[in-house]
Amino acid sequence: MIVVTNEANELLPTRTVTGLRICMDYKKLNKATKKDHFPLHFIDQMLDRLAGKAYYCFLDGYSGYNQIAIAPEDQEKMTFTCPYGTYAFRRMPFKLCNAPVTFQRCMLAIFSDMVEDYLKVFMDDFSKCHFMVIEGTVLGHKISSKGIEVDKVKVEVIEKLPPPTTVKGIRSFLGHVGFYRRFIKDFSKISKPLCNLL
Repeated sequence: MIVVTNEANELLPTRTVTGLRICMDYKKLNKATKKDHFPLHFIDQMLDRLAGKAYYCFLDGYSGYNQIAIAPEDQEKMTFTCPYGTYAFRRMPFKLCNAPVTFQRCMLAIFSDMVEDYLKVFMDDFSKCHFMVIEGTVLGHKISSKGIEVDKVKVEVIEKLPPPTTVKGIRSFLGHVGFYRRFIKDFSKISKPLCNLL
């Protein structure tokens, strides 16, 4: 325990916390939230626009949602309690239904003068920033000046999947392989027997 001073110059005993991980269930809030139908790019369109360039820069929007302020009147909707008190987020937390489109809209607004000329904004799970590289992995695909290729690591994962034995397993498998349908000749014909099982 340490003692700290608050805004009112009062001394408060405080427990030193080395790290907390919060797991929130926003199902009810998301169900009651009016959905933001801001259009996100289709993966195929984004890949086609990115492929064939000589150089790429990938910027990681680490904690991107957490940079977006929540209107004060909406903060109470995300209030939670824990052993240390009651808290409300001032910045957008992860798992809100409109978080991805809100972040996309903010990034497009910030980079509006560059977007269609030489910059594309799309959310992916980059873990590092890369500058002036000749290739990169975007949305599970390898892009370079040569065009679009499959990410061999993802293909290896798909190859190791167990055969589906349930409807949920079939849907999951079709979702994985459907991601690379552009590289599979007659994908719809090949996948039809599995789709019929659904």
